[in-house]
Amino acid sequence: MALSQTISGFRSSRWFALVWIAPAVLAGLFLLVLAARGIRASEGGQSFVTAFPGESALPWFAPVGFPAWLAWQHGLNAFFLLFIIRSGWLVRTTKRPDAYWTRNNSGLIKTPGKPVRISLNLWMHISIDTLWLLNGVLFYVLIFSTGQWTRIIPTRWDVFPNAISAALQYASLNWSVENGWVNYNSLQVLSYFLVVFIAAPLALITGIRMSPGLAVRFAPLDRIFPLPVARAIHFPVMIFFAAFTVVHVTLVLATGAIKNLNHMYAGNNGYGWGGFWIFAASIVIMVAAWIAAKPIVLRAIAGTFGHVGR
Repeated sequence: MALSQTISGFRSSRWFALVWIAPAVLAGLFLLVLAARGIRASEGGQSFVTAFPGESALPWFAPVGFPAWLAWQHGLNAFFLLFIIRSGWLVRTTKRPDAYWTRNNSGLIKTPGKPVRISLNLWMHISIDTLWLLNGVLFYVLIFSTGQWTRIIPTRWDVFPNAISAALQYASLNWSVENGWVNYNSLQVLSYFLVVFIAAPLALITGIRMSPGLAVRFAPLDRIFPLPVARAIHFPVMIFFAAFTVVHVTLVLATGAIKNLNHMYAGNNGYGWGGFWIFAASIVIMVAAWIAAKPIVLRAIAGTFGHVGR
């Protein structure tokens, strides 16, 4: 009796629908692999992959390799993005926040209006966003001053058919040998361009539009950029970043983990274990920070910049 009641209660819960997600995704991936393999085995598919191997040529002045500053920024971006997604999800799903934060209207930042009271989760979201923004601005400056922009901004039209070819190779689980140290494949180029120059600015613009205290000042923009539109864009952008991160990490580990991690974390093109251990250390730091980011800790940190209460 108790078992049947438990099963009945589970079926009526909102989580029951999620039971079908995993098998549906696996079935979809299986069909995708079969379709990709069929296309690659065909005469037309083979000719297409031969004509467009998946990589578009870079300009002659494009740099080779990854400098140390890029490795640091990549690690910081991963750290910030983890907590941006976490705090953003809490802001969206928490109905009754445990605490609220009000900025001290004194010191360097002083406004004529009264500071807005926001939830502690929103304070965390905005704070991490600010650090992420500073890291992003520095990233923009450095990639355009060092030529690294040539690796993530398409400069040739053949990047599009090559991206389709790379996607076909990934989907068929039979990808060609490549060297990201010298040149990304075209699918990576388009993906990184989308993340850096479209998704990130969209997250920033919509976030500012939704920011408490600023939303009222942007009221004249309601006709051309309504607040509901900003909200409708901001959340899907967060989901996009989460999905991109999952796919990105999966492919990094599946297409030559040691070498890829050396590229991204150790700044070399070797097969040593340096990049792996730096990556492992960064995971430990993120896990420790995740565990430490409890309300009592956030209260203490937020309290140094304003008043925390209920």
